[in-house]
Amino acid sequence: MPSAHTARLCVLSLAFTLALAMVSTQAAQPSTAWAGIVTDWEVFERAEDPLTAGTEGDRAALSRLPDVRPEAEARRLAALKAFKSRLDAIGSTALPADDRFNHAFLTREVNERIERAGFDAARLAFTNEGGQGSLLGYYARTTAIAARADADAWLSRLDATARLIRDSLANARRGLANGFTQPKSVVENALDLAKAETAFTLDADPLLIPFVSLPASVPAADQAALRQRARAIVSGEIAAARREWVRFLEAEYLPKARPGLGIGSLKEGRSYYAFLARAYTTTALTPDEIHEIGVKEVARIRSEMQTEIAAAAFKGTFAEFLQWLRTDPKFYAKTRQEMLDKASEIAKRADDQLPKLFRRSLPRLPYGVREVPREIEDQYTTGRYFPGSMANGVAGAYIVNTGKLDQRPLYELPALTVHEAVPGHHLQIAISQELGEQPWFRRNSMVTAFVEGWGLYSEFLGVEMGIYRDPYERFGRLSYEMWRACRLVADTGIHWKGWTLEQARACFRDNSALAPHNIETELQRYIADPGQALAYKIGELRMKALRAKAERALGDRFDVREFHDTLLLGGALPLDMLEQRIDAWLTKR
Repeated sequence: MPSAHTARLCVLSLAFTLALAMVSTQAAQPSTAWAGIVTDWEVFERAEDPLTAGTEGDRAALSRLPDVRPEAEARRLAALKAFKSRLDAIGSTALPADDRFNHAFLTREVNERIERAGFDAARLAFTNEGGQGSLLGYYARTTAIAARADADAWLSRLDATARLIRDSLANARRGLANGFTQPKSVVENALDLAKAETAFTLDADPLLIPFVSLPASVPAADQAALRQRARAIVSGEIAAARREWVRFLEAEYLPKARPGLGIGSLKEGRSYYAFLARAYTTTALTPDEIHEIGVKEVARIRSEMQTEIAAAAFKGTFAEFLQWLRTDPKFYAKTRQEMLDKASEIAKRADDQLPKLFRRSLPRLPYGVREVPREIEDQYTTGRYFPGSMANGVAGAYIVNTGKLDQRPLYELPALTVHEAVPGHHLQIAISQELGEQPWFRRNSMVTAFVEGWGLYSEFLGVEMGIYRDPYERFGRLSYEMWRACRLVADTGIHWKGWTLEQARACFRDNSALAPHNIETELQRYIADPGQALAYKIGELRMKALRAKAERALGDRFDVREFHDTLLLGGALPLDMLEQRIDAWLTKR
């Protein structure tokens, strides 16, 4: 039986060979050529993205980690260019309508990846939330071991972890060599996390979580041997790689971190940011246009906030109301468990309302409410969603930050919950995973403007679901919406207009009820990951516009459940293709 490494090389070689095949004959047989591309693309993606492939129960993928080396990037780019040639050679107008739509989707994906590869973004090998080593901690918490093969698979990933950390280090060092770096504040946050990882005891190391409970089908002697092997890997190669990463960040990277805050201060940074703005929003909007949309949204939301302040019978100024919300103890949980209990209660109330808004787009996969891991909570956002896997027996996870409770007001928790859990990310992502009739790239599409746009649109749906029960929770929703509007202003301000941190901070501080710690954490996230923050508001605005269009077109025949099913049952789409899907539905109606 060949080794895992040899088998992987065979798969990659096969994928690349298939990507080069049939170019000369496919124009005459577009449907056959298209079917071949769909098959070959899935082979290619499963080989190159083992983390996603693993969520579908791919045993070989569950044994591997991504290859981030420059030679792997070159191999992927060559394959992408071959796929582009095959896609361009197909006479797509001869394809059936569904295939024609999917052809346009995949063509767009391939072209964007080719363009992205030109920026060599792997040189920014970490964010304020750490590097590749930190990422593995998340997967450890969602890895279920139901059989000996699962344990062997996780051991294989542990075996590959030290190499992944060192390959990431080499990428970051390449960025240092040509001045493509993160700023000092991002490095300091990543360094804090890296030092925390080197301080883990074996009993507390998250990478060993999958071995805490092993199935009875594995004999006791084998269980002991598996745990011993895992502990040896973590305390040996992984611990050494973690220490090496800390030394690198502290001694080499920090002194040479970029002096400017935004990516636009780098030599190739402005062209990169303009690309990111287009890629994340799936529009042709320029950073300046996005900035202006943000400014207008800030003004609109601020007006709606005044209505809720009046409903709360508060007599002071806007600034005084914010100060009261940020400081009165009645708005804050006293214990970590209270925060989790509140989030869980809101989540169940949201579950109760789903049939009013959805008919077919309700997933089978459940989700849980869990804590953000305590070792990362200080640098982490207020909450987040992690996809589960029906194939692997893992529920989705709505994770809530239970640290610094005096910075996490309860009046914002309803908006956070409907965004991250249901009807937000869990419902949308789990449904997409279950679209068995769609090809790989539609089931696993993570178009940020759609995914995050839906999350923010879901906060709006919370109004129709009766989730917000008083003026404070309604103000909390508006504060969260203001947060996303300020993202448009601050992200473009930092990376395009050359703003200082204080200029970016002002929008959040002066217009939202976000606590100071949350504002600082969010700002570091935008600095470290340029452009991602633009997707939320742009996506939400387009979804609201499409709903308004459908309501005008159908009048009394408009069914919100049918509209939402149409929106979700195609998977995550670029916004212009989403509009095409809604228009086709309206034409049929």
